[in-house]
Amino acid sequence: MSAPRFTRPVRPWTPPLDNGQLTTMLNRLRDWTAFDGCALLDDVAAALDDVPPAEENTAQLAERLREHLARLVTIAVASGAEQDTTAAQLVLRARTLHADPLPRGRQAAMAHLRRLGWTANELHDRLTAIRCLKEAA
Repeated sequence: MSAPRFTRPVRPWTPPLDNGQLTTMLNRLRDWTAFDGCALLDDVAAALDDVPPAEENTAQLAERLREHLARLVTIAVASGAEQDTTAAQLVLRARTLHADPLPRGRQAAMAHLRRLGWTANELHDRLTAIRCLKEAA
């Protein structure tokens, strides 16, 4: 006895993304790195330490802190943390600081670096407190 045949016409399957979109997605996946809470805390500590980082390291540290802020904001938005008033304020501050360039002059640059560090630390702590992140070491 044979199985009954399906006789209704079926549309052929079409992929949800075209070749260019698939390439873009593949490149984004290849460039992706997992959130590293320990690296964030190391960079925050370097920015907030009593001994400021060497002048030649300031721009690199600021860029890493901006990357941490961007990742924390993405996590906050994806997890709905902006419903929390404190987290929403920190996300707004993080976005503002992320867009600000590193000022010229050692004192202004250090002040900006400290603001980046404090904001990253506070947003990380808040996301941990409302259970959007696991606590880092």
